[in-house]
Amino acid sequence: MADTVLQLKDVSIYQGDNLVLGDVNFEMERGDFVYLIGKTGTGKSSFLKILYGDLDLREGEGEIVGFDLAKLKEKDIPFLRRKLGVVFQDFLLLNDRTVNDNLEFVLKATGWKDKAEIKAKIGEVLGKVDMTQQGYRFPHELSGGEQQRVAIARALLNDPELIMADEPTGNLDPETSFEVMDVLQDLNKKGHTILVATHDYALLIKYPNKTYKCDASKVYEVTPKQL
Repeated sequence: MADTVLQLKDVSIYQGDNLVLGDVNFEMERGDFVYLIGKTGTGKSSFLKILYGDLDLREGEGEIVGFDLAKLKEKDIPFLRRKLGVVFQDFLLLNDRTVNDNLEFVLKATGWKDKAEIKAKIGEVLGKVDMTQQGYRFPHELSGGEQQRVAIARALLNDPELIMADEPTGNLDPETSFEVMDVLQDLNKKGHTILVATHDYALLIKYPNKTYKCDASKVYEVTPKQL
């Protein structure tokens, strides 16, 4: 289907020789907002690593933003990742350069050359996360919530077909966590497709969306009453 962004069929996910998740069936369509929940160590990060090519898909069928995960070659991974936006728990900003320079670095690394286009794109993504006035500050001058907003802006740079956030509120206090989730919810309302891996059940209660759970080496859909 043209609107299917991600589909996994009968997938098994391994870390080395260890089976992390088995018999995984999962699908996302354009415009979806989906949670992947589970305790630490239940396979959420491994699930995401399969999607952005950090782990090989050895069993089952998988397709993401037009790429066949079972046939993914090393040379394909940079092109896959340009169609994905990944937000990590630890922000992973470069501390020796400003917000603007962090974003410019990513754009240049992915082939952007025109200075005016680079400047315009940086302004656009910072505007989407309400950080337009912070471009000349360094990461250490920002709060944790502001750093995560910048990390979300970075994920938006190449107009990804899917945004994946791995514990995006894991290092934030509850109030700031809700502020970051407001940003992600707003992006979803504007048409972005978003997958959030989290163990923060308070987010699910405040912002209910379709939810899958990793537990006992399986992934299955759960309802709010099952949380």
